[in-house]
Amino acid sequence: MSVFQHTTFYTTVNQLWQLPPPDGVEIAFAGRSNAGKSSAINSLTNRARLAFVSKTPGRTQHINFFQLGSGRFLVDLPGYGYAKVPAEIRQHWEHLLSTYLQTRESLHGMVLIMDVRHPLTPLDRQMLNWFASTGKPVHVLLTKSDKLSRQQAAKILKDVLLFLRETYPQCSVQLFSSMTREGVEEAAALLGTWLGLDTNLIQELNSAQSQRTKIKSPRLKGNKTGGKLP
Repeated sequence: MSVFQHTTFYTTVNQLWQLPPPDGVEIAFAGRSNAGKSSAINSLTNRARLAFVSKTPGRTQHINFFQLGSGRFLVDLPGYGYAKVPAEIRQHWEHLLSTYLQTRESLHGMVLIMDVRHPLTPLDRQMLNWFASTGKPVHVLLTKSDKLSRQQAAKILKDVLLFLRETYPQCSVQLFSSMTREGVEEAAALLGTWLGLDTNLIQELNSAQSQRTKIKSPRLKGNKTGGKLP
């Protein structure tokens, strides 16, 4: 049973004044449009339609909060990098997201979604470079790993790991598939520790965690204000 099994929709936000009070612990999910962000949330929570999955890039236009009991939230952010979104809407998203991600006191860390077939795009690297200044941890999910052979996926995982070790050492990374559920328990265990969840599942996943590729380093110091999203 997933540690996030009882996650429920909490609220949707399109303006800064609508944000809930920053009293708990939040994990934000970010990534390029159509990289599999909503599917990853649904897989982690074992809920088929908790986060809306669309075949149309740019469909998610709000910050959606999902609650895991008192004071714990998963936060689904609008996908970035979709060129057909009107400039006015994209500018609004940038202001909303940059303010939330750089100043939100209750935000513990970010899960960055990348399609394993197209990892570390310029916009992904820009997001990593921008978010590094917060000093908060980032966990990269290389989604849609079922689309590649094990050998291909393993090589890409290694390449991404080497890149992160040199440039963003506060990151960890793993393979993930919503279709086959590869990496779902592994990711749930890590994010459960981020949220401070005391569950038996985390202890039972020692074998999965031993395979997790994780990079550790001191937190980076930086200004929590300013900057723009990709």
